[in-house]
Amino acid sequence: MTTYHDGSPLVSVADLQEALASDFPPVLLDVRWQLGGPPGVEDYTAGHLPGAHFVALDADLAAPAGPPGRGGRHPLPGVEELGAALRRFGVRADRPVVVYDGATSLAAARAWWLLRWAGHPDVRVLDGGFAAWQAAGLPVTAELPETEEGDFKPVPGHLPTVDGDGAAAWARTGLLLDARAGERYRGETEPIDPRAGHIPGAVSAPTTENVGPDGRFRPAAELAERFRALGAGERETAVYCGSGVTAAHQILALEVAGLPATLYPGSWSEWSSDGTRPVAVTDQPG
Repeated sequence: MTTYHDGSPLVSVADLQEALASDFPPVLLDVRWQLGGPPGVEDYTAGHLPGAHFVALDADLAAPAGPPGRGGRHPLPGVEELGAALRRFGVRADRPVVVYDGATSLAAARAWWLLRWAGHPDVRVLDGGFAAWQAAGLPVTAELPETEEGDFKPVPGHLPTVDGDGAAAWARTGLLLDARAGERYRGETEPIDPRAGHIPGAVSAPTTENVGPDGRFRPAAELAERFRALGAGERETAVYCGSGVTAAHQILALEVAGLPATLYPGSWSEWSSDGTRPVAVTDQPG
């Protein structure tokens, strides 16, 4: 396995460059995506890290959305479908994987979390993504990588999840973080999902505060201070967002800070579609 300079789930541009030049380079996955488009494959086609395979978040890292109130907008993919996609990209059980997106790792974190949940032992996120690679003056290409069939077979459950009932209980007995923008948490606006507001008892913790202006994660000590001020570390922590994508970024940031957390995959898109679920629109509880 490739040896990086620390045990972080992140990898720097310099360390990735070194790993790619080694005798056992990691598999590279390009997960550029943004809600509402344009499709990330357009950016990938224009230029990507040499050897990187494009991963379509909506198609490869999520199942089709089901009935309202069940699974949310980005349900977890089926195990067989996820395995087939990852093997198509050359993912092997004994080979490290590095995932990246445009800059902030909001989409790349979904791939990181899924691979970890599925049992892959060595997955990193390129801190700062494609933008950081470009800023370092390193080469990009429009050439498609050679096809290489992998052997990775997902075994789900290596990272914890919780359903809607569990999230409701977590908000009462633990710490449930809402990773969406503050205005969506407060119920001032809801551009996507059926109802505005948040899960009663949840605490606002916008994912955007995990990174600096350049898209790189804040230092581990700063992240730890941020999350501990919200109650992480003292109480078991779970996270939700709109559809389970940016919540994975929050879990990644928590891991950088040395704090474990559980994902509610259905998130607000599932919760708000169920008319029996209560909704809070007040300010963050003290």
